[in-house]
Amino acid sequence: MSAERYDVGGVWLERPFRIRRLGHFGYNVDDIAACLGFYCDGLGLRISDPQDLAQGHPRRDELKALGDTNLYFIRHGTDHHSFVLFDRRVFNALGRAATLPSKVDLNQLTWQVGSLAEVSSAIDYFGAHGIAVNRVGRDMPGSNWHVYPFDPEGHRNELYYGIEQIGWFGSAKPRAMHERGFRERPALPQIGELAEVERMLAQAIDPASGFRHPETLPATFDVDGVLLSRPFKVVRHGPLRLLCDDVESMTRFYTERMGLRVSETVVWRSHRCVFLRCNTEHHSLALYPAAVRDELGWPGASTVMSFGMQVANYRQLRAAIAWLRDRGGRLVELPAELSPGIEWSACVLDPAGHGVELYFSMEQLGGDGPACPRAAFQRPPIDAWPSHLDARPDMFTGETFLGPWG
Repeated sequence: MSAERYDVGGVWLERPFRIRRLGHFGYNVDDIAACLGFYCDGLGLRISDPQDLAQGHPRRDELKALGDTNLYFIRHGTDHHSFVLFDRRVFNALGRAATLPSKVDLNQLTWQVGSLAEVSSAIDYFGAHGIAVNRVGRDMPGSNWHVYPFDPEGHRNELYYGIEQIGWFGSAKPRAMHERGFRERPALPQIGELAEVERMLAQAIDPASGFRHPETLPATFDVDGVLLSRPFKVVRHGPLRLLCDDVESMTRFYTERMGLRVSETVVWRSHRCVFLRCNTEHHSLALYPAAVRDELGWPGASTVMSFGMQVANYRQLRAAIAWLRDRGGRLVELPAELSPGIEWSACVLDPAGHGVELYFSMEQLGGDGPACPRAAFQRPPIDAWPSHLDARPDMFTGETFLGPWG
């Protein structure tokens, strides 16, 4: 690393930005209807905005013949989107796959930074270090200001600031407000969100006229005192687990260029696996040799092994597993050694063959401290899980879900 220092909000840092948390994430899939059913009906995520990328396109009819031309922005909380789904054939036909290796069906992997100035400075930083950038600007829908750098194996990352928040009535920002999208580097300073809202109201735009995803299932489950349509609530997303050709090169990129910190390394059947964090969570990103998939016996060829979905508590975790089993979900084994920092979890495959790791608690680390020494944990089969657990000091720490569950 060089001795460069950057002024980030009055603090000297090694990079002109600091990642605060894992942001949204997405896939390009072959059967988008099945995946929407799994993530929305099954896991309870909601569509914030469907964006029809064929609308106004000169090849509209050709694209429509390929499949669903909507890019689906999906959420679990108030962030406009924490998850994205896109039809792979349409994605390829639009030329968006030209920069991606064929086995990469990861649409994007995003990281929240603290300010628009950090995003702008990151553009120069990546350019100075020879890191390929896909695009810069501001997304609409979503309103997030961004820069998209690629990692060494072709996964498109995004650093962003200022994603739209969806309030209690569940409507996204009206389409009439989307004129403030950018496809180039924005000049600074930009007007704030409040000024955009004031402009909308002055134009007599109905703030509740944006897209709203209605719940179709009855709210019949008593979930810790709240009636919900499923016996659990997803309250956080991540970690992401990537299968890599070169774990060392990927580790250098995410530590030296993106600023993540190594929490722990594990050797599993001679494979060195690296777990990285951006905040106090044990890990938000895990890197494994590609051969791990074959040794696990998992299907598919994606570079994504799994993505995490945290539910509110242990009772809800057990209920979520039963709920997905009843809906035909296929459970696969993710050994505890490959998921350090998370003791109680279960992995179910989505219709595209990606693992979804359900859990309720993750070890939290302070400062630059390493992971705590722990006794070897052998996760019992799900049917042998206890009905209750003894508390640990950090069992309910970490990022808190804000707002009501339903």
